[in-house]
Amino acid sequence: MEAKRLKRLPVGIQTFEKVIEDGYLYVDKTAYIWQMIHASNYIFLSRPRRFGKSLLISTLQAYFEGRKELFKGLAIERLEQEWTAYPVLRFDMSLGKHMEKEQLERYLGSRLAVYEPKYGINQPAADNNVRLTDLISAAYEQTGRPVVILIDEYDAPLLDVVHEETQLPILRNVMRNFYSPLKACDPYLKFVFLTGITKFSQLSIFSELNNLKNISMLPEYATLCGISKEEMLSQMSDYIDNLAAYQKMSRDEAIEALRRQYDGYHFTWPSPDVFNPFSLFNAMQDRELNSYWFASGTPTYLLEMMRKFDVMPSDLATIEALASEFDAPTEGMVSIIPLLYQSGYLTIKAYDRTSKVYLLDIPNAEIRVGLMDSLLPNYVGRLGGRGLTTVGKMYSALYHDDLDGMLRLLQAYLLTVPYCNQADSEGHYQQMLYIIFSLLGRYVDVEVHTPTGRVEMVMRTAKALYLFELRLNQSAEAAMRQMDLKEYASRFALAGLPVIKVGINFDSERHTISDWKIEE
Repeated sequence: MEAKRLKRLPVGIQTFEKVIEDGYLYVDKTAYIWQMIHASNYIFLSRPRRFGKSLLISTLQAYFEGRKELFKGLAIERLEQEWTAYPVLRFDMSLGKHMEKEQLERYLGSRLAVYEPKYGINQPAADNNVRLTDLISAAYEQTGRPVVILIDEYDAPLLDVVHEETQLPILRNVMRNFYSPLKACDPYLKFVFLTGITKFSQLSIFSELNNLKNISMLPEYATLCGISKEEMLSQMSDYIDNLAAYQKMSRDEAIEALRRQYDGYHFTWPSPDVFNPFSLFNAMQDRELNSYWFASGTPTYLLEMMRKFDVMPSDLATIEALASEFDAPTEGMVSIIPLLYQSGYLTIKAYDRTSKVYLLDIPNAEIRVGLMDSLLPNYVGRLGGRGLTTVGKMYSALYHDDLDGMLRLLQAYLLTVPYCNQADSEGHYQQMLYIIFSLLGRYVDVEVHTPTGRVEMVMRTAKALYLFELRLNQSAEAAMRQMDLKEYASRFALAGLPVIKVGINFDSERHTISDWKIEE
């Protein structure tokens, strides 16, 4: 079926003017913007990368510049009456990464130099904080109107050193010095808006800026960035039909596939379901359900911090935490939870008002598969060539509930991969299987409690519930005896699925499965 002629999707487009003037699809967020700018004059918003923060900044810039013509037909056109033009200073910190102190100082100076000639500053001061103060004063005096400050990715220069004890304080002081005029220049400022991924402590970055309103977890801004399910169904309906036709799915099947792959974000509770916009737009454009967000870059700092905190792959699922544990400053972290949440690898899935405890989990299939794929080399070496083919065959075997065939493939594959220094414990192989089953799209949990003990691993497919007991340098029969002795299967008798016991023994010398046993 020939695809419908639809508006182009703004994949990678972060400029509001370009989106509107070049006829790209714009999912209208201007009602939220109107509400936000009338709620506070100093605002901070944290969202994961590629969630539309830069487009939001660009939209705010166009609004405060009084460019009414760009907002024709949008919600804010009916709300705004004056359309006053204010001087806008917009600073994009996203290119200030991987820099030493002096280089970062020069980069910040170059951002100021963009505006200084416009406001008559030909001989700027030596220090960037003084230059910013002078720039704000000059813009105010020249235009007679208060200044708007928009800072995109305020934390970008710090993210890659967040795990470093030496560099982080040095670069943090550079950024704190740069942002310091925002408090002192209050009489000359109309509106200040900062976006970023992580939340650094108030004192460490913004010093005395104690009137900065953090709206990241407020319900009224839950869908300020990202695409809600309602927005997708109402404003992207034809794109869904186009995808469904190309994939030979029904419309409902396409919606469910999109939900499973890209939905699941919640930045407060209760909250509408929020789709990752970057992945959703790419999927609609390509008419494929690929991994887009994760493929666009796994931050080095994230993997470094996971190593630092010795995070096991199975630790990433169903985490209970107070808001103070995850909506918290990332420097001086005592756990990796704040970084995982603020970076988008965990999200809110439930909330208990009585205990004030949130349930955090991986948002969707794209993130789960991408994250596990990044962690897999720690357990079986990097996949490539034959390895990727083997994973495809394992997926097919597991899809048909042929666990015996899947384990044969894994046994053969493990003989071909490099030796891992940690491959001398049952825990290593438990985490390896957890990653592989997660990669293959199956629900899996470890150390599941029963009245008589703990099942090492539980995996669910559409047709059965599998209970795993692992052994190292023993036998599959020994693993099976343990399950029978503890009567693990009785714990799951009411699961509604056939319960299948699986005993697996690993050989630490050959670094693979030596034998296994499967019983219903």
